[in-house]
Amino acid sequence: QVQLVESGGDLVQAGGSLELSCVASGSILSINTMAWYRQAPGNHREVVASVTEHGFIHYDDSVKGRFTISRDNAKNTINLQMNSLKPEDTAVYYCNAEGVRYYVGAYQYTQTSSWGQGTQVTVSS
Repeated sequence: QVQLVESGGDLVQAGGSLELSCVASGSILSINTMAWYRQAPGNHREVVASVTEHGFIHYDDSVKGRFTISRDNAKNTINLQMNSLKPEDTAVYYCNAEGVRYYVGAYQYTQTSSWGQGTQVTVSS
């Protein structure tokens, strides 16, 4: 099995910055796509940014120019540098990994989608 653990959430004033980190642990061979999602109270979970194993990056329009996603394939980690934060960025941020190939003994498996427990980001006005 694969586990994702996020860190870095905090309370910050509007205009400030935060960096979120996520590490995937387990006997991982590869991960297709890693991404950050967020969910504000009363809203659906939405993708913020994603990066594929080969470095293709996608940002939601609401964060373009302010957030930067980075990935270390060797360490199975992704970071999200968030600058110029706005109150509307307030949400629980979740790390997601899709297409995780891992092994148990001599056998290989694919875990379709994995989620972290979430980290709270609160931006005060």
